[in-house]
Amino acid sequence: MTDVSTGAPTASTGTSSLHELGAALQRWAADGVGVVRVLERHGFGTVESGQLVAATAAGSAAGVVYRGTLDAAAVPLAAAAVDRADTREAHVSEADALGAGLACAGGATLLGHPLPAEQAIALGEALERGTSAALISTTDGVGALVLTGPELEGVHGGLGSPRLDAAAVEAARGLVRRGATVTERVAVEGDELLVDLWVPVPSVLVAGAGAIGDALVAQCELLGWNARTETELSAVRAAVAGFTDADVLVLLDHAPTFDEVLIEGLRRGRGFIGALGSRRTQAARRQRLLAAGLTEDDLAALHGPVGLDLGARTPAETAVSIVAQVVAARSGRAGTALATTESRIGG
Repeated sequence: MTDVSTGAPTASTGTSSLHELGAALQRWAADGVGVVRVLERHGFGTVESGQLVAATAAGSAAGVVYRGTLDAAAVPLAAAAVDRADTREAHVSEADALGAGLACAGGATLLGHPLPAEQAIALGEALERGTSAALISTTDGVGALVLTGPELEGVHGGLGSPRLDAAAVEAARGLVRRGATVTERVAVEGDELLVDLWVPVPSVLVAGAGAIGDALVAQCELLGWNARTETELSAVRAAVAGFTDADVLVLLDHAPTFDEVLIEGLRRGRGFIGALGSRRTQAARRQRLLAAGLTEDDLAALHGPVGLDLGARTPAETAVSIVAQVVAARSGRAGTALATTESRIGG
């Protein structure tokens, strides 16, 4: 496997832009969509994998390539790719690269190819919801296979060969265990595949102040997750209203006024919703939520008391128990000891 684009996240492919790209893919699927991906790159410094532009034949476009520096080449290529696959070389000067926030000049070989409606909808839904997804084709743009879900269990489309499909699924599912977005070229018995895998980074919203919240933010930073603290009800409500499946709410504040955030979050069904509190606090909150109209099925999605049973006593230990439950939930695991299960170790 050859990694063609690795590094730290940039603004060009952050959670917000992927959300918007996913919505666009779903809107345009019926009319035909072309996509542009990075087949090979030289320079640019540290940039994020999973660069993607989508366009219609009429020229409507979403997504960016390398902070927009290659969009002048990528957008028309994507529009033309609605009907046929093609490649194009594109280059960025030092001045333009630095002006866009890249480390240095660079060039890339861009691959444009059609994305059929089924695959466009599947990929779009995954990107909009903030769940893991992979887009795979041959390096000449033949076929399009989309895999979706935490373990890439959803399979949409194909590459025209059961052998290639099986190899592509195996490669992508192996990559997802790394827990990071990646673009790689994979050699398969005389063929070569281009694999773009998007693994969303959790974004944690801590609602309420205190030592546990501070420890939780610190723990998230250690994991490379985004985390912030909000204490105002309006700010928390606004954030939860825009949640994707990659987002996490940890409610520390016990005030009943925050019940409306839980109600809206649970009804929307996006992300991980957790609430701190004693058994007594949880029971009282539960009765209020039921009285407000939530069902038992709704409440089954509420992680409260939030965290795994690790015997945590300090704020730092409590933070570990909370992020451990988030990891387990995202992976579809129970959070039990590895020695008592037959689950794969390391993902």
